[in-house]
Amino acid sequence: RHGVLAARNLAQRMSLTARFLLGFAVVATVGLFVLFTQLIHRVERQYFEAIEEPMVDVANILAEVISADADNGVLKPQAVEKAVRAAQQRQLKAQIYNLSKTKVDMQVYVTDAQGRVIFDSAGIEKPGTISNHRDVNLTLMGQYGARSSRMSEYDPLSIVMYVGAPILHEGRTIGMLSVAKPQRGVLAFVWETERWLKWSIITTVLLMLLGIYLAARWATRPLEVLTQHALAVSRGERSTSPRMPGHQMKTLAKALEDMRDALEGREYVEHYVQSLTHELKSPVAAILGAGEILQGDVPEPKRARFLQNIHAEAGRLRDLLERLLHLAAIEKQKKLETSERVDLVRVLDGAWDHLALIALAKGVRLERDINGDLVVKGDPWLLEIAVGNLLQNAIDFAPKGSVIAVRAYRFDAKVVIEIEDSGPGIPDYARTRVFERFYSLPRPDSGKKSTGLGLCFVKEVAELHGGSVELTNREGVDGAKAMLILPG
Repeated sequence: RHGVLAARNLAQRMSLTARFLLGFAVVATVGLFVLFTQLIHRVERQYFEAIEEPMVDVANILAEVISADADNGVLKPQAVEKAVRAAQQRQLKAQIYNLSKTKVDMQVYVTDAQGRVIFDSAGIEKPGTISNHRDVNLTLMGQYGARSSRMSEYDPLSIVMYVGAPILHEGRTIGMLSVAKPQRGVLAFVWETERWLKWSIITTVLLMLLGIYLAARWATRPLEVLTQHALAVSRGERSTSPRMPGHQMKTLAKALEDMRDALEGREYVEHYVQSLTHELKSPVAAILGAGEILQGDVPEPKRARFLQNIHAEAGRLRDLLERLLHLAAIEKQKKLETSERVDLVRVLDGAWDHLALIALAKGVRLERDINGDLVVKGDPWLLEIAVGNLLQNAIDFAPKGSVIAVRAYRFDAKVVIEIEDSGPGIPDYARTRVFERFYSLPRPDSGKKSTGLGLCFVKEVAELHGGSVELTNREGVDGAKAMLILPG
């Protein structure tokens, strides 16, 4: 049971490419094993057929030689015996492909019509003994006589093949001659061919597996890209729709992107409605409360204060709506609609010009340290708003009469803008939430919170430009440090 569960879990974790490979490997291995078995059997058979056919010729030729020397039906195999003995004494230098042949290994034995051995060049059968071997009996009965016998049961290479031929005299069989050929050399050919077939099939399987792996990777790569895109979307990352090959994959990618837009749009609207409703409650309640009070008989000093409250809360509502519109516009973008060369020095100048009066009223001074070429590719309007939000955040938390330090420089093919203030810094509980939408900390001088959209907007702009933003506490001193990092 555990083995079945483990196999099922493994199958569930296997990738599509691994499934292709495993399936092909199983089918190819079984198919090629069956083919290999049949090929080896066929090769071995054909080697023996190739050896047996000339042995039939040799046996019949030698049988005719003995038949010609017969005297009144009496066998006289002395000539054949002498020729075989002489041939076996020869020193050969025959290189037959990978086989070196140095001597004649074919043997001959002769029997009379009763199967009595007359001559055996191998010395296995003693003259005068009756041979009951298959080749002898079948040949003397007028049939084709052949056999294969192992000389030693412990040696698989000791097989000897025998082929018989009748010795005829005046139309009757007066004996038989059998030629014997050891199969040691032939089996060496067979086994060499078997080894060659094994390595050829193994090489073929490996090449086929490599081919199917490359084909499977090529076929499943678009699915893997789509999977990574879907996972990135599920993690909330900004991921552009990948380019897909083929009509089906393009249709699938477009359907996935349409589904993403539909789901994100529904979730986006739901989240915004909830968040906006929560944020609007406080200023609307303040305006309604002040309006109800002003409907009565209110002294002039209090009337002026309530009117000022209404004006401030209305301004807060306007600021909230404007920032929401900016954030909504940028969150819908999957990539930059405008991309051009932007000088960040001009961006810093533009952002500071918009905030100069606010900084002056608070008594905050700006110090800048700008080094190197600070040109990047991006949207100048978005970058100016992002830098402006970081400066606004620093001004809000900077004490009166303090200095905001702005540094800009290049580092490892990146352009970095650092903005440091001398405020209270970021509390530990807020460090992981400062970039959340609508999350804000109370300002030190007034105790009021902002819309909580500025830093969220900066994060979206940074990611849209392929960069990042960090907000940490300064080391060793009071204050916070914001870093906007953009690709150079």
